[in-house]
Amino acid sequence: MKKAHSIIRIGLFAFITMLVFNPDPGLCASSHRKATKRQSIRKAKSSSRPHSRVVKRADRRNPVALSIVSSPDESLSLNNQALLLYSQGKYAEAEPLYRRSLAIRKQRLGTEHPLVATSLNNLALLLDAQARYAEAEPLSRRALVIDEKALGTGHLDVASDLNNLAALLQAQGKYAEAEPFYRRSLAIREKLLGRDHADVAQSLNNLAALLQDQGKYTEAEPLYRRSLAIREKQFSNEHSDVALGLNNLASLLKIEGKYVEAEPLYRRSLAIREKLFGNEHPLVAISLNNLAELLQAQGKYAEAEPLYRRSLAIREKKIAGNNPLVATSLNNLAGLLQAQGKYAEAEPLYRHSLTINKKALGANHPSVAMSLNNLAGLLQAQGRSAEAEPLYRRALAIDEKVLGKDHPQTITIRNNFNAPSKSLK
Repeated sequence: MKKAHSIIRIGLFAFITMLVFNPDPGLCASSHRKATKRQSIRKAKSSSRPHSRVVKRADRRNPVALSIVSSPDESLSLNNQALLLYSQGKYAEAEPLYRRSLAIRKQRLGTEHPLVATSLNNLALLLDAQARYAEAEPLSRRALVIDEKALGTGHLDVASDLNNLAALLQAQGKYAEAEPFYRRSLAIREKLLGRDHADVAQSLNNLAALLQDQGKYTEAEPLYRRSLAIREKQFSNEHSDVALGLNNLASLLKIEGKYVEAEPLYRRSLAIREKLFGNEHPLVAISLNNLAELLQAQGKYAEAEPLYRRSLAIREKKIAGNNPLVATSLNNLAGLLQAQGKYAEAEPLYRHSLTINKKALGANHPSVAMSLNNLAGLLQAQGRSAEAEPLYRRALAIDEKVLGKDHPQTITIRNNFNAPSKSLK
């Protein structure tokens, strides 16, 4: 008997950040506290997970302006306007404002000032939210170097920089490189803020997401639970960070097959986000995708399909260009159609998803391996084994190199390849 093909689906943790901005010290009279990184997402923060989700994956919490202070300083005004647009998901409008603010600060303060690091960080977060990782990473690294030199290696702003750089590396599948940055950020925050601070919850969430990406589920779960407990204690039950914690814990429970425990967490997360952000926000798209994926896993196809389609529509409207989040929605909707035997509808969606992931992430990213695996499975299901085999081989080669031979996604692809390949030899 031929073994069933395993589709690798993507659920998003939401790597979303919490941007925190106060007035610029130096340019204004008051002190400035720099942006901490966004939520997961996947978040999320928006990364891909075998048989389930990607996160984009980690936290960096929800973008929230603590205050938008009127000031004669143009760079501050531009920064705050951009922050507001970012929080509304209007990334294309926010970018030129962040870039102008950065240029002004470099000109007035020089290239080594902490406020320049702040602008670099904020621009990097915006690019990260659009999966423009290659553009964001050097900005994030530069911000870290500036802050370590100006503020010292144990400063809270350095912890934020470490967190944000780790999230960028994680999104690109560079897990081994990301982990020490997350752990160092967590250590600084626990030392300076105490174990029950909201920023500690963020670090716990992000480290848990990274461990989950590596298939270390038993290590990840207690970190997610501790992060959520801190957030529920620190914030109201309808806070965006609580929604994030619920989403991410549910994502892990889903992978572990704990569907009954996961579903109410996903539904509560979705309800909070719709109330806070409206029905067309990118975070709502993440929650819709993840709930749909859980319903599909339980065979509830009729309930899942409109959620997938709504998630895709939001992303296509809100996110420009070749973005992996759009690829995620295409991939997951295609998987649902495939499960219902609608192969002709599913194939162009899988191919479009693969094209986007290659352009956005490069040919050797785990998300590309996922897309290759899923397209190969669809072809195999139609008896097109000669077309499927090279796709499986390429997917397996990517994941063995990037994730390792024992990663759950690698194992899934290997099992998929071995079953059909026997009939081809």
